[in-house]
Amino acid sequence: MFKKSELSYRIFYVVLGIFSSASAMATDITGAGSTFAYPVYTKWAEPYKAATNNGVNYQGIGSSGGIQQIKAKTVDFGGTDAPLSADDLTQSGLVQFPAVIGGVTIVVNLSGMKSGVIKLDGATTADIFRGAILKWNDPAIAKLNKGLKLPSTAITVVHRSDGSGTTYVFTNYLAMQSEAFKKDVGAGKEVNWPAASVGGKGNPGVAASVQKIDGAIGYVDYSDAMQNNMMFVSLKNKAGKIVVPTKEGMSAAAAHADFEHAAGMAPNLLDQDGKTSWPIVSATYVLVCGQAQDVAHSKGVLEFFEWSLHHGQALASDLGYVALPDNVVKLVEANWKNSIKDTAGNSLWK
Repeated sequence: MFKKSELSYRIFYVVLGIFSSASAMATDITGAGSTFAYPVYTKWAEPYKAATNNGVNYQGIGSSGGIQQIKAKTVDFGGTDAPLSADDLTQSGLVQFPAVIGGVTIVVNLSGMKSGVIKLDGATTADIFRGAILKWNDPAIAKLNKGLKLPSTAITVVHRSDGSGTTYVFTNYLAMQSEAFKKDVGAGKEVNWPAASVGGKGNPGVAASVQKIDGAIGYVDYSDAMQNNMMFVSLKNKAGKIVVPTKEGMSAAAAHADFEHAAGMAPNLLDQDGKTSWPIVSATYVLVCGQAQDVAHSKGVLEFFEWSLHHGQALASDLGYVALPDNVVKLVEANWKNSIKDTAGNSLWK
């Protein structure tokens, strides 16, 4: 028989051993990149940790930073809203897959106006963001808003100052609408914004600047716009209908996309057909190494996103994102099985 004190110590060390073993088995992963994806990845991480004891540390540093870090293999996965080309994926040894769908919202700060009241089309929006329209009562804006008393307030354009997937999505949309915008500003993660415009770091930085400056206009993801209760404009879509940004409008746009045959599982979701489609829609993408550098960590990334795709969609919807369709989830998992290998060259995902 053990003495009471000896028994207490033995129980303590048994419990400690169990705890240490569980901790050793847990695999914490790191990721960095898209600020557009930051709210949903961090939201998913908490219940995933509770369910599996595996931690996820994701830093929203912008898509350019995420791409750089996964290429340098300093993180386990990168996040980007600007998908890599097939050639870039091959050269970098990376595999890309979508995680969730969202939209870019055009936000404004105009005293006395309500969300959705001001109507714009793609060409007029492009002229505003390239600095060709300087006042809110400009004839081009007034023509789209007959009967609405527009102020003579000066327009201040607010844009991302960092390399950004949100900028990539937004500027590619505007370049589709205006050759002048394509020539003057360009399309990409970083572009030649007008000198008089104001830069903000990350979607939160753009949102903060728009909210501080009377007459400001900027672009943020739908999630940030909703969470910050920001005023947004309505926009004419490809079908000629005036629509406001909604999850339903983003779903309608995504329904026309062909994820299966698109390079890197990245179809163009911009300006899609459909009377209710929101014109500025994108998926956000995950980048992982095709040849696992650390099998446990690479598998940990896939386990996190498997859990998220199957159990985290309600949480994503609460934040203003749109879930991947079921058929796309199956395509993503097939892509893992076919494209991601362990150190022996065998499929990592069973």
